[in-house]
Amino acid sequence: MAETIFSKIIRKEIPADIVFESDTILAFRDINPQAPVHILIIPKQSIAYTTEIDGKKDAILLGALFDAANQIAKEQGIDKNGFRLVINCGDNGGQEVPHLHMHLLGGRKMKWPPG
Repeated sequence: MAETIFSKIIRKEIPADIVFESDTILAFRDINPQAPVHILIIPKQSIAYTTEIDGKKDAILLGALFDAANQIAKEQGIDKNGFRLVINCGDNGGQEVPHLHMHLLGGRKMKWPPG
């Protein structure tokens, strides 16, 4: 897989405002936030796109992403009023970094449709 900015953040080669870390997941504040709380949650394992995920094989990893999102939402105080989780896939889906990642957005009223 190609080297990405997320690979460098995982290895701590470039700084990030890390809010959560486990053996398999890293979460940090987005440098271009679209909401008062905007955190990127990434697997430390390199997966470029959601189409590369095997639902059965990768269920534990996907569950870990959602568990981290819920924990972070509580820690950030956005769990009671609601938040949004977004996974973009591919160019037309708005994915800018080819490394699977989830956006946790909150702290304001979200609108629909989102984009």
